[in-house]
Amino acid sequence: MRDALGSVQTVLVLGGSSDIAVATVRSLAAERARTIVLAGRDPDRLAAPARAARDAGAETVETISFDADDTGSHARVIGEVFERHGDVDLVLVAFGVLGEQERSLEDPDAALGVLRTNFLGAASAVLVAAHRLRAQGHGTLVVLSSVAAERARRSNFIYGSSKSGIDAFAQGLADELAGDGVQVMVVRPGFVHTKMTEGLEPAPLATTPDKVAEAIVDGLRRGAHTVWAPPPLRYVMSVLRHLPRPLFRRLDL
Repeated sequence: MRDALGSVQTVLVLGGSSDIAVATVRSLAAERARTIVLAGRDPDRLAAPARAARDAGAETVETISFDADDTGSHARVIGEVFERHGDVDLVLVAFGVLGEQERSLEDPDAALGVLRTNFLGAASAVLVAAHRLRAQGHGTLVVLSSVAAERARRSNFIYGSSKSGIDAFAQGLADELAGDGVQVMVVRPGFVHTKMTEGLEPAPLATTPDKVAEAIVDGLRRGAHTVWAPPPLRYVMSVLRHLPRPLFRRLDL
């Protein structure tokens, strides 16, 4: 349960080695989160994030194996966390892959891999976590989407469409869970300087994992259903979303 000041106490992070997840966990631990469970495909990559969580103030930090693409294991892995720790206040779904669009255009299996992880894997994890949160009667589900979900752009339409799928899925789930004590918050970062984007040309309004983490924590305080990071992207994407297609196609996006 949240403490008397409304801070989350127990957090499960699916994709615990992502830079945004690590920054968010540090912020949550500084905000009095005491139990952190970091789940990821490669447990060795979770050692440093676990140390960061402890250094930030978390008292109990656990790392577990979780494969986003192995959807058949999601119910067991997530269920075991809830059974071991009782109430879980926050589940953060932070995994995702960018993929290489040129390769994906030549190799459909590569494109399907991006869609499988970012949409099917995420949807499976989100549904399992939502079921558990609904059963306990409270909690928050945070889903990392992207501004790329707002409108598919030719330079990254495979990644963007995968994020559009999970974004719409999470928004619909939020409506389904309204009144059940479970909040769903969708986070739409722009270009973030992370391991995943290393070597890419930064887009305008590029930000950092720490800034996205600040936006997430602020959104949790406000009970927001959608968070933009940075906030001005909301207005930029609103314009792009409504551009006529002939004009949109002329943009170098």
